[in-house]
Amino acid sequence: MKNLILFLFALVSFSTSFAQEPKKNQKAVIKTAIYCDHCKECETCGKNFQANMHKIKGLKMFELDEKKMTITVYYNGTKTNLETIKTGISKLGYDADNIKADPSAYEKLDGCCKKS
Repeated sequence: MKNLILFLFALVSFSTSFAQEPKKNQKAVIKTAIYCDHCKECETCGKNFQANMHKIKGLKMFELDEKKMTITVYYNGTKTNLETIKTGISKLGYDADNIKADPSAYEKLDGCCKKS
């Protein structure tokens, strides 16, 4: 009987620790602030944004929706987390949910990409 109880305890402990591991494929929608309608194609800001987003380890893909002012990110949860991605977006000069844009990065954006 003791062996059965120990076995059940071990099984529950194992399944609990396994359930806490992050999922490999995750998706999140991040609220941001985009003030121009051409940021995706903007020669300076847009290309810089795209190039640097792809440098975030674990980020697989992203979709920028300038009308809804959101960035949908698809990422590997075993390699990165949502806070790291939001911080990366902040360092590019854009707000990311509760993380405000890095002031020095914001100043480097073109005038059209800043709040009037």
